[in-house]
Amino acid sequence: MEVVAVDIGGTHARFAIAEVEGGRVVRMDEPVTQKTAEHGSLQLAWQGFAEKAGRPLPRAAAIAVASPINPDLIKLTNNPWIIRPPLIRERLEVDDWTLINDFGAVGHAVAQLPDEHFIHICGPDAPLPDRGSITVCGPGTGLGVAQVFRTGERYHVIETEGGHMDFAPLDGIEDELLKRLRKTFTRVSVERVCSGPGIKGIYETLAAIEDRSIRQIDDKTIWTLAFEGKDSLASAALDRFCLALGATAGDLALAHGPKGVVIAGGLGLRLKDHLLNSGFGQRFVSKGRFQSLMSSIPVKLITHPQPGLYGAAAAFAQEHM
Repeated sequence: MEVVAVDIGGTHARFAIAEVEGGRVVRMDEPVTQKTAEHGSLQLAWQGFAEKAGRPLPRAAAIAVASPINPDLIKLTNNPWIIRPPLIRERLEVDDWTLINDFGAVGHAVAQLPDEHFIHICGPDAPLPDRGSITVCGPGTGLGVAQVFRTGERYHVIETEGGHMDFAPLDGIEDELLKRLRKTFTRVSVERVCSGPGIKGIYETLAAIEDRSIRQIDDKTIWTLAFEGKDSLASAALDRFCLALGATAGDLALAHGPKGVVIAGGLGLRLKDHLLNSGFGQRFVSKGRFQSLMSSIPVKLITHPQPGLYGAAAAFAQEHM
């Protein structure tokens, strides 16, 4: 059976036609990426994909959205689109559909993808467990969090909003970061730090500590400078970002009681080399009396290029087959 898989984030909406069988994904075509700013709604972006596909679309949809799922009205967290689930059948001309949180979809991808789609970051270099809880988290436009619970051949995905838990500073520099962010946000969540836009606050805090004039540049420019290694402040901000992400992943692991952790998200794969060579692993395990427990948890990075799309199709397969 064919299904249109859709992954809607804050900046991009990705579409692909996938084939599902026996509750699993067996094929996914090359994805088409569209900017959400260039379309006024999901329906218009869907029609844009249909034009690019050059063929009648399957009458089934698997839709992952970067927002909590409300059965009546969904206002995307970092995107002005509004989705009304009761109208999906009519607006998209489909017979069957699945609607899931974007990181819930990534959770389905984690549950179904084979081991070769993961690389080791820290902890024991062992495969993800067949039984027990796996925490999935990752930075993109926001910070997505989900939980996968495996029971042998079956699994369950729990969608969460763990990215909105409170940010907890762990040293003097992060104390200064929290003070700075509080001037803008009444409540500072970990998403304000461990997300694509979050690096801007880190960069500006480091500039203030160094008594340098703060350059008015956006987060995308800071990321570019950091990955190129051409700006010392941007490089330091990237190091700080990895530390904060390691601490946050560790906090989520404690909350979920997992047997494994997977880093994903729009920035996840781009951070691969930096995570491996940063203080991420040290911050992950530094949980006081629970350091020994944390050291026993394998932490992986998902390398599939479109886990949200794959996972949306996998969620559809689990629900309808």
